[in-house]
Amino acid sequence: MRTAQFPSRYVQGPGALGRFGREVERLGERAMVLADRNLPASVLDGLNAEEVSTETHSVEPKCTLDAIARTGQQAHDLGVDMIAGLGGGKVIDLGRAVADELRLPFISVPTVAASDAPCSALAVVYDDSGKVLFDRFVRKNPDLVLVDSTVIAAAPARYFSAGIGDALATYFEADACVRSGADNVCGGKATRLAHTVARLCLDTIVEKGGSAVAACERGVPDADFEDVLEATILLSGIGFESGGVAAAHAFHHGIAELSESHGALHGEKVAFGVLAELVLNGEGEDRITEIARFNLSVNLPTCLADLGIADADAAIPVIAARAAREGEIIHNEPMTVDAEIAANALRQADRLGRSMRGAGQSCRNHQKVVD
Repeated sequence: MRTAQFPSRYVQGPGALGRFGREVERLGERAMVLADRNLPASVLDGLNAEEVSTETHSVEPKCTLDAIARTGQQAHDLGVDMIAGLGGGKVIDLGRAVADELRLPFISVPTVAASDAPCSALAVVYDDSGKVLFDRFVRKNPDLVLVDSTVIAAAPARYFSAGIGDALATYFEADACVRSGADNVCGGKATRLAHTVARLCLDTIVEKGGSAVAACERGVPDADFEDVLEATILLSGIGFESGGVAAAHAFHHGIAELSESHGALHGEKVAFGVLAELVLNGEGEDRITEIARFNLSVNLPTCLADLGIADADAAIPVIAARAAREGEIIHNEPMTVDAEIAANALRQADRLGRSMRGAGQSCRNHQKVVD
């Protein structure tokens, strides 16, 4: 069976938070808004909910079993009929899981564009120490994804670049799944639509990514910024979920095993994983160099040192073992992959990435942030 799934409605543009009330009134009358407590006051000030009653709760950016249970009980006691998550990935995942528990409509309101998760039906659940417990696949995608490009452009540009890194994998992984016949994330084979959307995502970010990052650094959401923002959230969201995932994200999982990488963002790890995936698929050095140069143009990693991993020789066997373990998504690739093959791909990608920095030139400074 060919399968695909999508958010019910997507709204993007400058000042989109001002449309919150009129957009959600079709879904219910009383909304519980889970707002990341680290958000600037100006973001909440832009939220216009005149058309509906709202209960705004400032929450820690955590999606744990305890937080889901506690927040779900609060929502039940308040008698709300829809849930909104306003913030980064963990707050959105918390809202997504709570809405799923209570069978309520969910509104996804990202304030950074660091990944393609806002449109998906996937919530990542952590333990109290920050370790991933499991992926929770909820019953449906968001009823509304509301993206205020002014808010996104005001966030640090590093998050926007990370979103480009996550989106960079979308076409290569979806194409691998088509070639291998692997299932997509929603339990079937990719549709032609999903494959085409994934290709449009890649073409858009490669053509306009550098200009869009520059706009983000200026804090001004111009036309290229809007196009790349749509690609990183909507096109990549549809492309990964309905197209499928493969080696780039498997390499991410391996990199994430290393404590040295915990300061790197999800999309930064994925961006290097793309280079290793291209090696795995036998792409020529010219093509891999082209993508590595693109990474440099949008401030994304080209080598493991960019991810805080100084000793690549020691790290690569660990990454490869995790990436190639039984049941991992690297086996969606159209070839047999074991730990040795994965390690060779990582070595070649890292070697090429280092060579592009020039003799004696170090990889870009690693800055710790919370992923």
